[in-house]
Amino acid sequence: MCRSIRTLFNFEPPVTEEEIRAASLQFVRKVSGFNKPSKANEATFLAAVDKVALVCRNLLASLETTAPPRNREEQAAKARVRAARRFASPGAV
Repeated sequence: MCRSIRTLFNFEPPVTEEEIRAASLQFVRKVSGFNKPSKANEATFLAAVDKVALVCRNLLASLETTAPPRNREEQAAKARVRAARRFASPGAV
């Protein structure tokens, strides 16, 4: 589950609200143990996602770096190569 939480800082183009929300959702899913909460827990679950997203936005807005922004396409290509190696059948890669 945590593998779908991606680094969001220092990319060009900058992170979107949807990406922050998706990472926040994955984090709350991991911490709570719920992929989809029951109706009794839904409001609390969604409130937690909103709070985590707010903290993430504040964190990303506050961070500073002198490193040049990373290119999303290059990082995605590297991730695909890593995934292919990880999930390849033995001896294939």
